[in-house]
Amino acid sequence: MSAFADVHFEKYHGTGNDFLVIDAETYVPDRRGLASRECDRETGVGADGILFLALEDRYNPPRVIMTLVQPDGGTAPMCGNGARCAGRWAMERTGSDEVMIDTQAGTRRAYRVEGDGSDGYDGSHGNDSDEQDQDQDDRIAVEMGDPTFDPKSIPVLADEPVIEEPIEGLEVTVVNTGVPHAVAFVDDVDAVDLEAVAKPVRHADAFPLGTNVNLASPDTEGFRQRTFERGVEGETDACGTGAVAIAAAARRLGLADGDSISVSPPGGNLEVVFDGDTATLIGPVEHEFDGEVQTTHFSSFDP
Repeated sequence: MSAFADVHFEKYHGTGNDFLVIDAETYVPDRRGLASRECDRETGVGADGILFLALEDRYNPPRVIMTLVQPDGGTAPMCGNGARCAGRWAMERTGSDEVMIDTQAGTRRAYRVEGDGSDGYDGSHGNDSDEQDQDQDDRIAVEMGDPTFDPKSIPVLADEPVIEEPIEGLEVTVVNTGVPHAVAFVDDVDAVDLEAVAKPVRHADAFPLGTNVNLASPDTEGFRQRTFERGVEGETDACGTGAVAIAAAARRLGLADGDSISVSPPGGNLEVVFDGDTATLIGPVEHEFDGEVQTTHFSSFDP
């Protein structure tokens, strides 16, 4: 058997948060090594992670099992924009406007929402095709569950919820939206050196599993967002679980009222809608292009 094989992928992004999507039935002997190599934006295809998706279309609605392998070789229990991309991928294959997504953080329902295309990503990921216009006309929503501030559920080493408390010099509110997030509200997200303030918090002893770090600042429509993402180990154009974390923290702190909160990362606009404590994340998804990458049977991550 050859040590090398070509693996087909599809490239998707949700408001600039981009992923290589690989059918989980495809044999990939070293998922971590493939993610580390191909997510690199200088030497690989470039992405915020690889989604390995297993479609089970015998169910009604169809189900898809989602595993996200991040550039550092680890897996994330949940990814909001990744789940929206997974939902779109499954919808394209089944013709259904609703799918169930099985993640390590639980099962999430995704569905198609008619939109006006005003919140689409307008950066380097896009193209000028008619398909892009259609992509932006239809938004994908995913039910994200109930954000929790419970320290044990995040986890964070604290006896009480961490609400506007200093950690490594940054005043943060800590919440889990499928993965842990530390949220800091500032006057202007662009005036802060994100990497400088986020890295110490990302690796703080208070977080046994580490944390994502978000900066948010109010604007006329809602909140602007910048996220330093765990596993990517840098800033991403969008972070869906981070957008939900910002919205949940804003509600907790009395910075937002109403059931619909707009959160705008660099890659576009997201909407977080609450039904009681349960959050739904809504935004555009684009299928960018298809391609092939080469995999190997020899793993750089093997012990």
